[in-house]
Amino acid sequence: MYIGEQIINPTEARLKLSVQFGVRGIVVDTRPNTHLLGPDGAWDARKVAAQRKWFESLGLRLEVLALDVGSILLDSLREPEKAKAMAERLRQDIRAAADGGVTTLKYNVQMVGITRTGFVEGRGGVQCSRFRAADYSPEKDERYSYWGVGHPGGGAQGADIAVNALGTPEAVGQELGAKSGGVSEEEAWRAISFLVEAILPTAERAGVRLACHPHDPAYPPGGLNGVHHVMGSLDGLRKFLDLAPESPSHGLNFCQGTIAEMTADPNRAVLDAIRECGGRKRIFMVHFRNIKGGYLDFCECFPDEGDVDMRACIQAYRAVGYDGILCPDHVPLSDLDPARERFFAFALGYTKALLQATEASGS
Repeated sequence: MYIGEQIINPTEARLKLSVQFGVRGIVVDTRPNTHLLGPDGAWDARKVAAQRKWFESLGLRLEVLALDVGSILLDSLREPEKAKAMAERLRQDIRAAADGGVTTLKYNVQMVGITRTGFVEGRGGVQCSRFRAADYSPEKDERYSYWGVGHPGGGAQGADIAVNALGTPEAVGQELGAKSGGVSEEEAWRAISFLVEAILPTAERAGVRLACHPHDPAYPPGGLNGVHHVMGSLDGLRKFLDLAPESPSHGLNFCQGTIAEMTADPNRAVLDAIRECGGRKRIFMVHFRNIKGGYLDFCECFPDEGDVDMRACIQAYRAVGYDGILCPDHVPLSDLDPARERFFAFALGYTKALLQATEASGS
């Protein structure tokens, strides 16, 4: 295992900083990734290869690109012809990624954004994004949730993340839950199955792994605004993996924070999920982050202070043979670190120290 970063719209200066942090691999989360597009609106393999070679010239590996699925999930339920057209473009993107030398793509099944309801103050006065189901309102949803590649604090000076707002291209087709019309459990699985069936055969033929990010956060029974987060539980993860149980291309962007949010016992849930999903060799990349709290009431925090034992997680990854990238994600916000570079540097250093400590101890 090794430390990596997930970056949006990377500049050469920012990537040089990653090298100085000791990063080996980069996940590019840019969506829409317009600089990879050819004249037909799909990725151009030559542009993918050029980006990969640029990373290599800086001493880094381009590990993963984000596959921008846009609104295909909701469209598959409401505008099937539009969804079919998007599926064809995604198949083109997968082939171009493979031809350009990138063999892992991540995608997200969020339809209505990553729901949050406010902030709580953390150590030293940092602001930690929070979800508390009892506090939910559409107004808080629109103000505090993560929309597409936008994060709370997006648009701050020097930040590599987009302004966090609905209706922008960076919101990648996500809708406000209160205006979504609802998505039942049956509809949610139908939409996810449509996407998997549309792109997985192409990925298998191209030798590309597809890493799916689960629903964040887990919703209460009955959902929110009639929307069900069916991949907001360990059972949901199992059902997703069982859509293609034998496929080496069908797996997870394993987000520890998201999985911790699914239960009242986050530490046990994360460790159980590592053992189960890692034992099936379905962990393709990791968001190595922590939370305080659990199901329906949690906040994001620094990796060293949450309710999940991060050292035990490293040990569990080693035990199942995972040897890939660990990326920090969702660090707190502060006016003292508007671009979040210091906080990500802290998370990277903490993760690298855990890797060295567990390797030295043989556990």
